[in-house]
Amino acid sequence: MIESWRWYGEFDSIPLSDVAQTGARGIVSALHAIPYGEVWPQDAIAARKDVITQAGFDWVVVESLPIHERIKRGDGDLSTLFGNYRQSMANLAAQGVKTICYNFMPLLDWTRTDLAAPVAGGATCLRFEATRMAAFEVHMLGRREAEDDYPSYVLAKAAAWFQAASEADRAKLLAAIMAGIPGAFDRYDVAGLKTALADYDGIGRDALRANYKRFLDEIIPTAEALGMRLCVHPDDPPRNILGLPRIVSDGEDLDWILNAYDSPANGVTLCAGSLGANPVNDVPAIAAKVADRIHFAHLRNVRKDPDGSFEEAAHLDGDTDMVALIRVLLAEEGGADRRGATITRSRSGPIMAITCCPI
Repeated sequence: MIESWRWYGEFDSIPLSDVAQTGARGIVSALHAIPYGEVWPQDAIAARKDVITQAGFDWVVVESLPIHERIKRGDGDLSTLFGNYRQSMANLAAQGVKTICYNFMPLLDWTRTDLAAPVAGGATCLRFEATRMAAFEVHMLGRREAEDDYPSYVLAKAAAWFQAASEADRAKLLAAIMAGIPGAFDRYDVAGLKTALADYDGIGRDALRANYKRFLDEIIPTAEALGMRLCVHPDDPPRNILGLPRIVSDGEDLDWILNAYDSPANGVTLCAGSLGANPVNDVPAIAAKVADRIHFAHLRNVRKDPDGSFEEAAHLDGDTDMVALIRVLLAEEGGADRRGATITRSRSGPIMAITCCPI
């Protein structure tokens, strides 16, 4: 595996000179300033690559080349958007950047309710708190149908939190939920989020899957021709939120995706934290099943609560057996399997990996 570091370029407070002290060999980056749906110019890609190379790294993965919301909704004539995506891929490939992590989460990227929850030893972590998410959905958005998505005791706590919360508390919650949208883009206020959600009215799980299949049909042949590997990131959290369906949340979803367009270019980002936040998921078992299509891995661990809350955990302290997971990934790369035997190398290159834990 090539251990790598995600770097946000001009939006990152951590310079590459500091990243060099971590021992990471690769950089995972993206051109976050370019609006969704526009072409990534080759000169901009070359400039980013030059900065990374001059610092002593390789740009190993793009995370993310975003998919425009109209593609996710299947909204109107999408030929220009698909063409722009293919051109961005070609421009990346021309600069030798050939692994693209992306997601198909409707409207929001990763979602948390607390960006600095305290953990033992004085550290902080990202946390998804079911009570606060329910308060946001039911009381701030006014989405009463969300009451069906939470246990009654969570709804009671959510109502109490909302009644006690100040305007500053509510604003802080909104800011945390919006923090997953990367780059220099305006985050939604409550009114704006309601408007954006209305654009998804009538789009359920089957419709979103159909739109995803169309994306794969349009894009994967280009990836094959360019020698690129696309790898979908699981939903984070791996559950429906805001009334929007999530279709990359468990092993069955990954099976559907890999069979929807059966090609080595159509792969998976094995995010142990995202998959691990779903109580039904056995992450090492899922990894073993899709091992030959894992092109990128996020080695995160999480600790879950019975009410649906979860938070980042140290690698060996969370709910996922990280040692078992690493064994699966190393075996796929051609190392020793669980019995100590040697297996034949089964892929064209190493798995890129980011390790993540509380900060």
